[in-house]
Amino acid sequence: MRFTKSSLAALLVTTPLLAGPPTLVKAGRLLDVRTGVLLEQQGILIEEGKVKEVGPLASVSGRVPKDTTVIDLLARTVLPGLIDGHAHLLDAMNYRLRGWENLLTTVAGMSPGKRALLGASNAKETLLAGITTVRNVGHSGLNGDIALRDAVNDGWVPGPRIQASGRKLTPPGGQAMPNHSTFAGRIIDEEFRAIAGADDARRAVREALHEGADLIKVVLNDDPPRLSVEEVRAVVDEAHRGKIRVAAHAETQPAIQIGVEAGVDSIEHGDEATDAQLRAMKEKGIFLVATDLWHRAYPENVNRIFNFTPDEKAEGTKVIARYAAQAADRLKRARKLGVKIAAGSDNWFRVEGKTRGEATLVLVDALRDEGLSPIEVIRAMTCDAAELLGWSDRVGVLEPGRFADLIAVDGDPLRDVSELRRARFVMKGGEVVKAPW
Repeated sequence: MRFTKSSLAALLVTTPLLAGPPTLVKAGRLLDVRTGVLLEQQGILIEEGKVKEVGPLASVSGRVPKDTTVIDLLARTVLPGLIDGHAHLLDAMNYRLRGWENLLTTVAGMSPGKRALLGASNAKETLLAGITTVRNVGHSGLNGDIALRDAVNDGWVPGPRIQASGRKLTPPGGQAMPNHSTFAGRIIDEEFRAIAGADDARRAVREALHEGADLIKVVLNDDPPRLSVEEVRAVVDEAHRGKIRVAAHAETQPAIQIGVEAGVDSIEHGDEATDAQLRAMKEKGIFLVATDLWHRAYPENVNRIFNFTPDEKAEGTKVIARYAAQAADRLKRARKLGVKIAAGSDNWFRVEGKTRGEATLVLVDALRDEGLSPIEVIRAMTCDAAELLGWSDRVGVLEPGRFADLIAVDGDPLRDVSELRRARFVMKGGEVVKAPW
């Protein structure tokens, strides 16, 4: 059998490296995220990093081996580890700068080694917050997310399970970049893979597969210029031939239309999606990844670091309010039309006073405020997000054969979904990474 880089990475993600004694988790309440039902007094038997059995505690505990390690969570609510469907672990950008300024200063002002250490730090903080899986979709330098994924899988650094896209595929000039000098162009090549034409699009996907990408991220709306439907369709065809998925950055109506016509697997953001586009997404099974974090986290953070005048604060509040209303409206319409929804933080900035994981989970409150019920928020960050990744057989639920990735909170997340922001216990692959004791 011939192993490629991506198949070896998948093997590491799915195969426990070391076998130890079984573990029995005693859960006072266990949330079945599929049904939305809280089950009382449940036992979770874990062997070799995976769930072997789940059921009534009295029944499960009566069959465990003598050397079983017992973890008492009888005073808490247990649910699957959370999933961030749109992460940028190798970024910690600055609100004081515009987007393109951040990109230039990050790539030119930070060595690859230091950026790798930043990724390791963000990965650890993300895991400790209870996010046990992420889909990293670009802004990682020259495939830094692929290296970080492998380092986590090899046990070099603690972190969540990572699906890595490598460099984003973009139009010439990268993403969100102004006209630039020759030197700036070299910087862009470190962050993006520009494509020109359908044949080059196919070549770019093959390069990403060779480098070990788990998915492809393609940028559809940028100015100038936009990729064509033919180019994006070539990306999708080549990616699907390589058995990986395509995530499309698409905010505007024309960009979303290109993604829908090309048959991408997910629309990231989708701010201006029309009802017709949402219906087409429903028919084709295209996910909407709701990246609605920033309009909640941004004003709080900006007001701390900028000395805004009252007029500037008032204008900023109006802009954020308009964005929040638009985001909530498109999410409400997507739910009504039956579009698949997964949650993604799009957290690429540094939030003062919070770890990366704490800042990322502000998304929980944002989705709640936009009208999602607690169980809808939870599903968007567990079982539905697992489906987005194509990992429903691995993560997102606590069922036999899945990884033993779980968190425990003190309260009832069905009553107060913000409990997800206060994980007291975190386990990944049967190993405890955070506990109250």
